[in-house]
Amino acid sequence: MAMHSASDWSRRHFLATLAVPLVAAGCERRHYDPRRFARPERSAVGLYPAANYSVDFADVISRGFRELGVDVRGKRVLLKPNMVEYEPGTAINTHPLVVAGAAVACRRAGALEVVVGEAPGHRRDIEYLVSATGLGDQLKDHKLRFADLNEDDVRLVPMATDFGALRQIALPVEVLKADFVISMPKLKTHHWAGMTCSLKNLFGVVPGTVYGWPKNVLHVNGIQQSILDLAATVRPHFAIVDAVVAMEGDGPIMGRPRAVGFVAMGADPVAVDATCARVIGLDPQKLVYLKTAGEFLGHIDDARIDQRGEAPARYASRFDVIPDLEYLRR
Repeated sequence: MAMHSASDWSRRHFLATLAVPLVAAGCERRHYDPRRFARPERSAVGLYPAANYSVDFADVISRGFRELGVDVRGKRVLLKPNMVEYEPGTAINTHPLVVAGAAVACRRAGALEVVVGEAPGHRRDIEYLVSATGLGDQLKDHKLRFADLNEDDVRLVPMATDFGALRQIALPVEVLKADFVISMPKLKTHHWAGMTCSLKNLFGVVPGTVYGWPKNVLHVNGIQQSILDLAATVRPHFAIVDAVVAMEGDGPIMGRPRAVGFVAMGADPVAVDATCARVIGLDPQKLVYLKTAGEFLGHIDDARIDQRGEAPARYASRFDVIPDLEYLRR
């Protein structure tokens, strides 16, 4: 499949153009009922060292569970990694060893069931993607079930907010029946959203069989708005971010690998994303969706974020971004 043809380039810019006025319109009024959303007084975010992919991620993530008070005993856990496309030598997807480590950590913590689920936005051949990325080997070794969220049965549910025009969304049954949803993104820059992390990763719960590839309806609806509506509706319970090797530049597909060396975790995905943004040199207040999410879904103010594990300053860097996104710098 040709990923970056001239026609694809034109489509991408067309969709980006459509999204701009929607973002502006979304700032004119409140699009959520504050009575439906309760934030904790403070949020804890853990950054745990992982210099490379040879570390024991089950131990790393188990430590995070303990220090952050995660309780998955008796729960059906859905691990939602970021799987978009496969290109050797890139950092597009959540590493399969991080996914496997999370599964083992959940089982150690008493989870009733652990399922890995994803709805890739580019590759329709899920068997190829699972095999080529190496995830298939981990699924087999750890006897994990994989749910193709693009093809799963769906149920219409109302959107919890109305930042975009969609008033309901078809979500996979596998997502809806999970007791505990963990967003597991790869930390990347993003040529439209600015950054893709645990909130943007929720595009991967939307079935392509309903909304197209690459989730065209969400793009036309507005990327920023769709991120917010999905985050408010799905409400993931936890985030585990693969920032061992991240992506900078023209992400989320065409950027360059950038070694960072940590796994980020937290029960407040907004705080997790804000912390990751600061680490790579971006200002959370300038990321439209993240600033808005910080008003009602979680915290982006670092004065309300308690750090666990390592201090963010240990990993502080300045990621390259495309010229149009230079304004996002801290």
